[in-house]
Amino acid sequence: MSQEPKSQESNQPLHPRTRAVHHGIRRSQYGEMAEALFMTQGFSYDSAEQAEARFLKTGPDEFIYARYGNPTSRMFEDRIADLEGTEDAFATASGMAAVNGALMCLVKPGDHIVSSRALFGSCLYVLDVLARFGVEVTYVDGTDLGQWRAAIRPDTRAVFFESVSNPTLEVVDIAGVAELAHAVGALVVVDNVFATPVYSRAVEQGADVVVYSATKHIDGSGRCLGGVICGTRQFVREVAEPYLKHTGGAISPFNAWMMLGGLATMELRVRAQTDSALQLATALKDEPRLARVIYPGLPDHPQHDLVQRQMGAGGTMVAIDLGSKEAAFAAMNRMRIFQISNNLGDAKSIVTHPSTTTHQRLSEEVRLDLGITPGLLRLSIGLEDAGDLIADIRQSLA
Repeated sequence: MSQEPKSQESNQPLHPRTRAVHHGIRRSQYGEMAEALFMTQGFSYDSAEQAEARFLKTGPDEFIYARYGNPTSRMFEDRIADLEGTEDAFATASGMAAVNGALMCLVKPGDHIVSSRALFGSCLYVLDVLARFGVEVTYVDGTDLGQWRAAIRPDTRAVFFESVSNPTLEVVDIAGVAELAHAVGALVVVDNVFATPVYSRAVEQGADVVVYSATKHIDGSGRCLGGVICGTRQFVREVAEPYLKHTGGAISPFNAWMMLGGLATMELRVRAQTDSALQLATALKDEPRLARVIYPGLPDHPQHDLVQRQMGAGGTMVAIDLGSKEAAFAAMNRMRIFQISNNLGDAKSIVTHPSTTTHQRLSEEVRLDLGITPGLLRLSIGLEDAGDLIADIRQSLA
């Protein structure tokens, strides 16, 4: 049964850091301190009548099959929903399973979606799949409310965007887009991975559905895959869950258990990484060997004021442009602390060359239109000393 911290009995509001440790715990009869790992694909019943009743969902904690739900997975779902400020959540096998599930369960042939064009390559692929199945997709510059206003129609079913775009770190005005979408009854689906649950106020600002790749900052140590869809109980259980449980997108209980451990330290990690990201971006912004330094926490970022209103901090990601692919590759190969990988949100700092990896399937014309130049590097700032990271970048530019 789910248990809450005792201090909640006095109705005293708890800080998110406290809720990230305690919320939604389901203890067995043994009273274990650590969250229990229920590694089972199915559940037994005392009688045929009980099995029938279980399938009718007559109780909140009655599980049937791991593809439908699991006590460990439910702990993670309850905890992340509480942190995000939503009624419910459904944990998925990966971040892309969350994006795919959140969009696929919403639409049918003939429906209309408006999306920002600056998206992770796999998100663009999912939208291409929707288009092949008869869903009309209109792309806009996510930072231009005028383009959103022109594209959203009375028959628009949903809008979709990354609150902070991958990899160029453009920031979309959640409240502004939500106002336009809600005026025609469209749902607002936000991929919030770069904002992280630590800096997210997406629901407060008008988002209806928030998706995360839990693989990133929630796990935070590069150990396993996971994702989550957060929203109203009606959306999660009546719209998203039927699609996900029948198509097999549920998270592994083991991975959910790992994510629970990640949530306990997430705020401490993300805030430390953000501090280092700001220090690194500030140190590099006048570096003559760099064509661009992009960081939402810098005053010269085009949406800096929006960043402060919407997130309150610049996050853990920095982008730098060395002017050419050759210069970018040379710098990457000289880095000693930054690891070359396509993941992000890890305790270890990571460097990625988007135009040849995460966004390589896009045409060169589209990449350049999105600002993904051959010299652009995406930096995911880890938990190392900020001075060491700055020194590593500078020596790599030599």
